[in-house]
Amino acid sequence: MSDWDAMVLVGRVARVHGLKGHVVVNPDTDFVTERFAVGSRLWTRRAERVESLTVASARVQGNRPVVAFEGVVTIDEAERLAGCELRIPESELRPLEDGRYYEHQLAGCAVETMAGVPVGTVVKVEGGLGGSRLVVKGVDDLELLIPFVTTICPDVDVAAKRIRIEPPDGLLELNLKAAAGSRKRIRRPVDGTQG
Repeated sequence: MSDWDAMVLVGRVARVHGLKGHVVVNPDTDFVTERFAVGSRLWTRRAERVESLTVASARVQGNRPVVAFEGVVTIDEAERLAGCELRIPESELRPLEDGRYYEHQLAGCAVETMAGVPVGTVVKVEGGLGGSRLVVKGVDDLELLIPFVTTICPDVDVAAKRIRIEPPDGLLELNLKAAAGSRKRIRRPVDGTQG
């Protein structure tokens, strides 16, 4: 397996944990215990070389897995993994129920209104307790935030990389006004000095 760009990010090695080659992982998955279970195979890239790592032991500590990989038994070996991304082939992802999507499936989707008016392209998905929202790079590179709910995003076609939206009155205008206002605040002073 060497097609790194076709793989899906599931976590990043944050730091070494303890004296025996364990690492703390910042997970990028909703399926932490499954993805980092003993025997799971993950992929990383170091010095432009893609290599596999097999989980030898794992436990969750404070919402983050503490993992040992086969063949990584010293602090020095574990430190070399710090900052590395951990990925899996897309074919190993668990199927989701209808109406749910993986973030990587939404990134890159063209966004347009139901009437076919282009809005922009999804650059990332942000989530929180209040729900997910699409971060869309719109006209003139302005950032738009669109709640990812079925009433606003009724037509999602990840295969065609297209999301059609039905925004409530004022949503797009409010986003554009906020984005334009934030641009004004970061302009350099007129006299040419660095601000």
